[in-house]
Amino acid sequence: MQTDPKQKSMRQNAAEATALLRRAARPDRRHLGWATFWLVIAAALEVTGPILGKALIDEHLLPRELDVPRMALLLGGFLVTGWIATGLRYLQLVRLSGMAMRSVQRLREWVFAHVLRLPMSFFDRAITGQLISRVTNDTEAVKTLYIQVLFVMLDSSIVLAGTIIAMAWLDWRLMLIVLALLPAVLGIVWLYQRLSAPAVTRARALRSDINGQMAETIGGMSVLQANNAEERFAMRFAATNHEHYKARVAELRANAFLLRPALDLLNVVLLAVVIFSFGQREMNAVEVGILYAFISYIARVVEPLIQITMQFSGLQQAVVASARVKALLDEPGAPEHAIGRGSTPAQPQAAGAPAVKIAHLTFGYAPGQPVLHDLSLEIGHGAFIGIVGHTGSGKSTLLSLMLRYYPSPHGSIEINGQALDSIDNERFRAEVGLVPQDPFLLAASARENIDMGRGLTQQDIETAARAAHAHDFITALEQGYDTSLGEAGGRLSTGQKQLIAIARALAGKPRILLLDEATSHIDSQTEQIVQAALNELRGQVTIIAIAHRLSTIRDADRIVVLNHGRIAESGDHEALMRIDGGLYQRLYLLQQLEA
Repeated sequence: MQTDPKQKSMRQNAAEATALLRRAARPDRRHLGWATFWLVIAAALEVTGPILGKALIDEHLLPRELDVPRMALLLGGFLVTGWIATGLRYLQLVRLSGMAMRSVQRLREWVFAHVLRLPMSFFDRAITGQLISRVTNDTEAVKTLYIQVLFVMLDSSIVLAGTIIAMAWLDWRLMLIVLALLPAVLGIVWLYQRLSAPAVTRARALRSDINGQMAETIGGMSVLQANNAEERFAMRFAATNHEHYKARVAELRANAFLLRPALDLLNVVLLAVVIFSFGQREMNAVEVGILYAFISYIARVVEPLIQITMQFSGLQQAVVASARVKALLDEPGAPEHAIGRGSTPAQPQAAGAPAVKIAHLTFGYAPGQPVLHDLSLEIGHGAFIGIVGHTGSGKSTLLSLMLRYYPSPHGSIEINGQALDSIDNERFRAEVGLVPQDPFLLAASARENIDMGRGLTQQDIETAARAAHAHDFITALEQGYDTSLGEAGGRLSTGQKQLIAIARALAGKPRILLLDEATSHIDSQTEQIVQAALNELRGQVTIIAIAHRLSTIRDADRIVVLNHGRIAESGDHEALMRIDGGLYQRLYLLQQLEA
């Protein structure tokens, strides 16, 4: 990540959270405006109640002027205004809840879409569980902010302002006594932020770590059990979980001490001061009504303050969560051509240009540590090219650059005479297909795994499956192409998964097909099926196969042997085998001995 939210101040986090939330809520700002208007009306109705009560006391109860119709009108007004205020608040809570859900929906869609556009270099250092936590837990905390914190703070602030105005209208001197409460409240909030913010930030970070460890452990369960590592990983998880517990306890201690108890104490002190001030002077009937109104208003002042301060726990969590989401959204995405926006128009294929041309390509993941050194290569249309080499020779790095997973600052790669970085994403993905080493399958049907949301016809899907030699085993499934393959294709063998992956790539009708050690995990019989499929595609599609098993690319038109990021040898199988002591000859003979 570019920015670690744990290293930011609360003020920075709050500023980023505010900007992000304002952007998410912008389409619903009209709803926020109407909610504010009706909450003002509700607050005005609520502060009217004590004024009506004061009139009932001053004009009827103390003077014993029992004007029943007027008394009933005042009492009815007292009750009705309270009921209407409550109803208006309920309606605005519903309104703001809808606004919250829509805002969180937008936020989650933004985050997920942005993750899809991030370059592969980001995922080299990202932890899956933590990413999931950003999209789910952190955005859920933002929903809590909208539904609870925003509504309570908005409503309580309006009620507080209306109450202060009403108190000033009744007796401005007593109102000043009540206002003396505010600096104490601000002091409590400041102290709460100082004590709880580090704990809240740490708790959210540790929750991401917990999700990350769970995802990692479940994904590698077979390896953990095979290495008898269950207890060690359980202890590691328990340690992280205990740290999360301690952070949450520290936060809860700050809540328990500084929020409701401290403000309840201030409420008692304020009541004592107001009553004492009345006791220092002679009271008449009018002042009894004012005392009643002020005691009612004090509750309406203190309770909103309590509600506001109690929301700071949720506010702290939402601010930290929003900052974490903002940090993810700030991750630089792939170049615009790689996400289908602002791309250059498709250019016609240059006459006589090779399918792929690599010129003086130098690349390294870390500065000063190149993996590829001044590599140049031309591949003709319809050719079948194999790329081999020992581990660390640069095979996968070259493939990643051809797939635009990483930018190549030194040298160039061209497809059909056009620079790779100038091709728009839609055209690039249509031109180039990939069969990965570890096939990724959806928990869906065979049809959906081949289609991948492209809306292909059944004929196109079957044609691709036939070309990949996958049609026969798919039709043998109980529901044919509509058979669910299970999570990660769990119902299929490794070889069948790879054939589905080949069919998926061919379904896009690419002109260039890249294979990343597509036969390294399959049996010899399935390898022969893959070889047959590749031979049938020869001349129709440009095939570039990175292979660990040299038997897969033995029939290739040309085999390129990489050694420490440089082309060491090049030629067909027979030519390379004639090089005594050559790298390809040694690799091939070694694999023959292992077989």
